[in-house]
Amino acid sequence: MADNTGVTADTAGLRDLASRVRTPDVVDAMGRAHRHVCHIGDLVSPTPGRVLLGPALTVSYLPSCAEALPPERYNFTRLLTDAVGEGAQGGVLVLAGNGHTGVSLGGGGKLSLLAAHGLAGVLADGRLRDFPQLATYDFAAYCWGETTKWGGDVVTPYEANRPVVVAGVTIRPGDYVFADGSGAVVIPAAQVISVFEEANRIVRDEEAFVESVRKGAVDARFE
Repeated sequence: MADNTGVTADTAGLRDLASRVRTPDVVDAMGRAHRHVCHIGDLVSPTPGRVLLGPALTVSYLPSCAEALPPERYNFTRLLTDAVGEGAQGGVLVLAGNGHTGVSLGGGGKLSLLAAHGLAGVLADGRLRDFPQLATYDFAAYCWGETTKWGGDVVTPYEANRPVVVAGVTIRPGDYVFADGSGAVVIPAAQVISVFEEANRIVRDEEAFVESVRKGAVDARFE
């Protein structure tokens, strides 16, 4: 699958590597290659056991203003179409609330479009509605929590596929997003395979350490 940076990841190989690790392992692997903040914690999901993985597509929101942002142009359906472009199956839709973390950025009706486009899921820098409905879809959703109130009177989708910031983490279109019940991590597309390979090595080393503790022979590397 080609992402928005032009890098093609071995999808089957990547998913195999990802199936054996969790977010903390990937964050540790990223820390060995980068110094920037890459992790997002305290996320909520209607299906917390479901893993989210794929290259980012972004939609950024601004405060609603019908005069400056007329709804016939600035609406979720049209901005999602802009984000998907000619095709982005397996992508992760990142919704950037730009400070409006307590507001709904989508619900069961609008987010059904993700399934129609074959997206892997959504990471929302805000809240989502209709958790029971979202749980029935074949994608993963992570956000700051559930809400019952529509958010369109507060924020409006504004632009697609620009770099955004979520909880202090920069997400560029094409960066890979990995999320599970522990949180999320953002990985540069060109290094996604190597980062997951390193995360797998970390898991194996930790398993070896635990086994050495069980046998009473602690590996000096962990002392």
